[in-house]
Amino acid sequence: MFRLVARISTRHPWLVILGWVVVSVLIVATAPKLSATSDQSEFLPKHYESIKAANLQQKAFPTQSAPAAILVFDRQDGKPLTDADSADVQAVVKGLTPKIATPFRGIAAQPAAQNKLVQIAVVGTAKDKNAYDKPAMDAAKKLRKDAKPLVADTDLRLGVTGPAAQSLDSQEASANAEAIVGIATVVLILLLLIIIFRSVLIALMPIIIIGLISQVALGLVGAANKVFDLKTDSSIQVILIVVLYGIGTDYILFFLFRYRERLRAGVESRQAVFEAVERAGEAIASAGGAVIVSFMALILSSLGIFRAIGPALAIAVAVTVLAALTLVPAVVALLGTRVFWPSKAWKQEPESARFAAIGGALGRRPAVFATVSGLVLAVLALFALGFNPTFDLGDSGAPKDVESSVALKTLQKGLPAGATDPTSILLTSKDGRPVDKAATATFAADLAQAQGVAQVAPGVPNQDGSAVIFNVYLDHDPTSDASLADVKGPIRTTAHKAAPSGTQALVGGTTSVFVDFQKAMNRDYAVVFPVAALVIMLILALLLRSLVAPLYLMVSVGLGFGATLGAAVIVFQHIQGKDGLIFLLPIYIYLFVVALGTDYNILMIARLREEARSGRSSRDAAAEAVKHAGPTVAAAGVILAGTFASLMLGGNSLLVAMGFSISFGIIVAAFVMAMFFTPALTALIGHAAWWPGHGDETVEESAGSGELVGTGAPAP
Repeated sequence: MFRLVARISTRHPWLVILGWVVVSVLIVATAPKLSATSDQSEFLPKHYESIKAANLQQKAFPTQSAPAAILVFDRQDGKPLTDADSADVQAVVKGLTPKIATPFRGIAAQPAAQNKLVQIAVVGTAKDKNAYDKPAMDAAKKLRKDAKPLVADTDLRLGVTGPAAQSLDSQEASANAEAIVGIATVVLILLLLIIIFRSVLIALMPIIIIGLISQVALGLVGAANKVFDLKTDSSIQVILIVVLYGIGTDYILFFLFRYRERLRAGVESRQAVFEAVERAGEAIASAGGAVIVSFMALILSSLGIFRAIGPALAIAVAVTVLAALTLVPAVVALLGTRVFWPSKAWKQEPESARFAAIGGALGRRPAVFATVSGLVLAVLALFALGFNPTFDLGDSGAPKDVESSVALKTLQKGLPAGATDPTSILLTSKDGRPVDKAATATFAADLAQAQGVAQVAPGVPNQDGSAVIFNVYLDHDPTSDASLADVKGPIRTTAHKAAPSGTQALVGGTTSVFVDFQKAMNRDYAVVFPVAALVIMLILALLLRSLVAPLYLMVSVGLGFGATLGAAVIVFQHIQGKDGLIFLLPIYIYLFVVALGTDYNILMIARLREEARSGRSSRDAAAEAVKHAGPTVAAAGVILAGTFASLMLGGNSLLVAMGFSISFGIIVAAFVMAMFFTPALTALIGHAAWWPGHGDETVEESAGSGELVGTGAPAP
């Protein structure tokens, strides 16, 4: 198959390039735009309590609106509000009433806080509308614009927070992060490729090619989301940029290093392209296949966010692999050796023998290399046991200096933090009869005593009295770990136990959604990781025709995962003193460190097998593999780690933790796992590593013993 692909790319390069351009234009012109949501309830299955409560609320209270935005007023001098200030608040609300835009509905000022330091006005959400969608964010932006002039001539200071405003700030922060990460990624790739190849054209080629295929990938992802009704969160486009440029550059390097090697062997340019595709194609396709499978395993998740992000990333990688095997060779076939312009260094093997020396030392003492590198991974992995997940998504969304965050802090001067997004508790009759009013009052009193509850608003019955809704204001920010712990434990327990006979209580609201999100994540960890590991092992077994090598390769990748998580624990929990790390971090480490670590292992082990097939012993084959594949793995690892490190410029704690952890994990995968641990183990295990297919054997058999050259046995 790779011979056919190589033949097409080298004989008809213009047709291949034209085909890519035409397909790209068609997809970009017709594909729907990739949209995102911040409403985490859209990612949960319907059997969770928070979703049951939301559905019941929509049915029993169709006219009741949830808070979409909250205007927070305080004095500019920080003193208590006066009656004149409260009158100004009412005037602002009156002035905004005719300007409220869909999907907002209505605005009402609330009494000043008991200590008079703050006063709020609440904007509702229209029926069947979502406070987290783009129309609500646009309405929040308009609300801010309309409100600011109304307080200009007063002593008041105004900030807008609440779900829509927080989503808007989070989206804008993500957009800023996308721009910053995109620029940093491109600049880094340019610099590193110029340093590695000393070529302007090679430095520009990945930027131009990946810029083209990124539009194809984004278009296909948008189309898939529309067809299968998938939801994505606001971070997906930032991650897609890093994946496309990072992995795309890696696969281009896999090809270019092999192309340069064939040129140095004296092969003519187009024939060198043909042989590079033929020889590197299997490693690129297998590595890409392992990554795609890792991502697609997320469709087994119970959470919509991962069921969407898995296929999205898989589509991006599939497009990248296809381009690396067709478009890149076609461009190089046209340019020939001019692709290295202005450098002439491609003509000779470099005098530096660092990788040859490392390979030689590894071939002589594989046990030392395997032991030391394995111990480094194991020691770091031990720290992963101290990983403390935090579900404080508020700390991981918008930066702390944006308006919604500042307004929330202001609100907390006089009101409970939970006032921005009350927890809804619904008490419903099991037989459809009206709920007893006395029992309702008792239920509210019991709720007020629960840990974490600051205030319980009076219950509001629906039209037939069969359901009563209570707005509960929590002590802490609704997305904080403290609020999640309170809702998960005492609040839900109290609500369920205090429900009068013949009724049931359901706890809803954003905090309850995050509690169920946590439960779903724990389930997914137990399902997705093992399935992905098994499928990757199957791919490795098919590629290597071995049942032994995939076992220790997956052990290597597993140690790399543990070492990466352990390093994050050391840096953020032990050194920086954070209480915990965002609960999404392990699955992102799995997505990139496990999948991409397998890439580098495949590249190294495939080269090792190739050297063994040429007649070398297992130790000599390992030495040659490190000598020839080591520079490729090192360059690819540095570039990919650098692209993910750019996420640390994204401005929130999730992207900072992701950027550090993934870049560190890729360095570990490239320079510890693939460079030392995997080839050293293979050299130690020898011919048995390839059982039962024995893919290391040459074609020639020993005439007397039937043993094959390349197994470490004497040649005939």
